[in-house]
Amino acid sequence: MTSPSRATMIRLLAFGVVALSATSWAQTRAPILDQIAKTYGVDSFGQVEAIRYTWNGEITGLFKAARVWEWEPKTGKVSYEGKDKDGKPVKVTYKRSEINDDTKKQTDAGFTNDNYWLLFPLHAYWDTSATVTDEGMKKLPAGAGSATLVSVKYGSELGGYTPGDTWDLYVGKDKRVEYLVFHHGGDKKPSLVKATWTGYKKAGPLLISTEHRGNADGKPLHIFMSDVSVKLAGSDKWVEAK
Repeated sequence: MTSPSRATMIRLLAFGVVALSATSWAQTRAPILDQIAKTYGVDSFGQVEAIRYTWNGEITGLFKAARVWEWEPKTGKVSYEGKDKDGKPVKVTYKRSEINDDTKKQTDAGFTNDNYWLLFPLHAYWDTSATVTDEGMKKLPAGAGSATLVSVKYGSELGGYTPGDTWDLYVGKDKRVEYLVFHHGGDKKPSLVKATWTGYKKAGPLLISTEHRGNADGKPLHIFMSDVSVKLAGSDKWVEAK
């Protein structure tokens, strides 16, 4: 049985995501999404042979965790180092096309969650099933200033952990996400997550936000990426994010 803290973490981090390779439903796609994806390196993603990073997350009073990932996008190979559902240290390596037991299923759910935190602007572009609309300039949910609100919504017919989820991205003039507001489509908690997108670094051709602070249903939230690096085609060396 999944522990309460583990269940809370999965509900928070899942964001109701669909699979990394989504079926196309020919939904509305605002032109700004292409510009955002280019800013985050989508045109050069084919150069990336592997990505490794540590996802760190905490909701005050609920959980604190760190998970180490290595992912080969072209082969679908994933390596995980962290803790299992009972809190014991574990290492798992598998291919996403060959998930055949509960341990790998749970691990892959965590991988999908954490990878969306790492690369959500690219996933919004890749997930052609999502409806993406440009809502124009809006005030930032926290602090001063305004940004373009780009809403990414998955219809209830698409499945995922919680169908109907919506991500509101607040995008600056440089086409970088400055703030994210997540709304659960179902009745699972937390129903509302707000977080900054700061601490930007370049890992090879990829632009990555490494720092997220905000709240989940009012409770303080802190998620950050550490030890981010990529391995590019034609090289065995890891390039650290700077």
